[in-house]
Amino acid sequence: MLHHVSIGVRDLALSGRFYDAALGALGYRRVFEDDTAIGYGIADGEDLLCLKLRDDAFAPGPGFHLAFCAPSRASVHAFHEAALRVGGADNGGPGLRPDYGEHYYAAFLVDPDGHRIEATINAPLSV
Repeated sequence: MLHHVSIGVRDLALSGRFYDAALGALGYRRVFEDDTAIGYGIADGEDLLCLKLRDDAFAPGPGFHLAFCAPSRASVHAFHEAALRVGGADNGGPGLRPDYGEHYYAAFLVDPDGHRIEATINAPLSV
């Protein structure tokens, strides 16, 4: 349904370091960049998430977050740890979330601009 999502950030370099770490742990990478934007995805030129430099950027309020697909539980841990090392704030460490489903495994963070993000895998442990 969605082609991509764009979010405003006040410091593109800082946000770039944060998302390089967090999304890199999930297998995503920068697929384009210029002076005012950085796009993340899998294939060059095909961004799924775009950071847009905006002086007046602010994060949406409670109830909104972005959830990224993780290939494994280990990558959920890597996402959380990597992002904390570059200025992310913990919003729920890696673990099962039985309220969301028997195999729902996730970690939650807040980026430098206050955007709430999640990495999740909803599969049995063998994945």
